[in-house]
Amino acid sequence: MSWFRRRTEPSPVHLPNPVEAAEAFWRRWSELLPVVSAALGDNEPHRVENELCDLVAAVHPDLHFTLERGQRAIYALVVSGQEDPRLRPYTDAWRAAAPPEDMIWEYHDSVPPVPDPTGVTVNLGPRRIRLADVRVAALVDDGLVDVAVFHPLLAELDEAQRRTMTFLPLDVTLGERLAAERLGRVETAPAEPVGAIGLLEFRDLVRGLGAEPA
Repeated sequence: MSWFRRRTEPSPVHLPNPVEAAEAFWRRWSELLPVVSAALGDNEPHRVENELCDLVAAVHPDLHFTLERGQRAIYALVVSGQEDPRLRPYTDAWRAAAPPEDMIWEYHDSVPPVPDPTGVTVNLGPRRIRLADVRVAALVDDGLVDVAVFHPLLAELDEAQRRTMTFLPLDVTLGERLAAERLGRVETAPAEPVGAIGLLEFRDLVRGLGAEPA
């Protein structure tokens, strides 16, 4: 999963009205769509990265986005405020104004869960990190889950990469919104904790917290 961020160069000033900003985004997206689809079809998303960074920054400069393989369509566009409540009006308006999904595109205002996170491999430089090897210790406390995340390769990563590989498996497994709602303290485990579980079992545990009693 690769998040695109706005460039450090001056970018368009976002519109003060979230609805107007969203409508302007989707008008420009419609114009860019043939170019975006062609770049993705050629496996060269960098060709449209700068234009899309500016387009998202015009909604709000603190938003992030990614282009991914879709679950229901070929591609997915995800625009996220990373659960910052300041940005929720912008992502809500953006999603409400989105065109209907079709066979080519689907749209998300937060990172959706991957159907099977254990099939995901993350490339960090020369390293290929299989999420199937992630182990999680989970402690439920008053409706929240404190977690410690372990992977055999974490010790070989620098601090920024370790932080990424601590949080990314949780977002991929739960989806960004459920992770924000249910996770409490999150830390990196230097060794595999006793009683640690895999990501699929962890997802079942967290989702079960919101289930109504029988």
